[in-house]
Amino acid sequence: MKRIGLISDTHGTFDDTLRGFLTDVDEIWHAGDIGSLELADRIAAFKPLRAVCGNTDGGTMRRVWPLVDFFRCEEATVLMTHIGGYPRRYDPRILPRIRSTRPTLFVAGHSHILRIIYDPVYRLLHLNPGGAGNYGIHKVRTALRFVVDGAEVRDMEIGEWPRSTGEHL
Repeated sequence: MKRIGLISDTHGTFDDTLRGFLTDVDEIWHAGDIGSLELADRIAAFKPLRAVCGNTDGGTMRRVWPLVDFFRCEEATVLMTHIGGYPRRYDPRILPRIRSTRPTLFVAGHSHILRIIYDPVYRLLHLNPGGAGNYGIHKVRTALRFVVDGAEVRDMEIGEWPRSTGEHL
């Protein structure tokens, strides 16, 4: 059993609010637009980090973090990218990977809108944690945490906080 914290679109923000929400997770997955290598290092020093780079992450970030990651967590398979779309509206660049890998979980960010959708066509759970940072179109900061137990995903929790102009570290 693993407790997972899922964030995206931090754009340089990893503050006490996020740390508090993610305190009890075993690892953090970041679905892109981290902000900097320094921030990725801070997150990784807090909890083990698995991440993909996003469209605003610069060249150095793209050399360190992949655009797409496919991995196993317990008995679940996970396909994670930044720009992925949604069920029935997947980005055409990721759809072949969904078809070929048949993941249990498909994780994407980019929209800054939290969504949890079961896709009956590909039999996967699509997760977009929304925007966890203080920059972007979202009005509320969001993140997810959940448990992967064998092949089962359970105990989904949503964190939701107002945006601030305060601490961005």
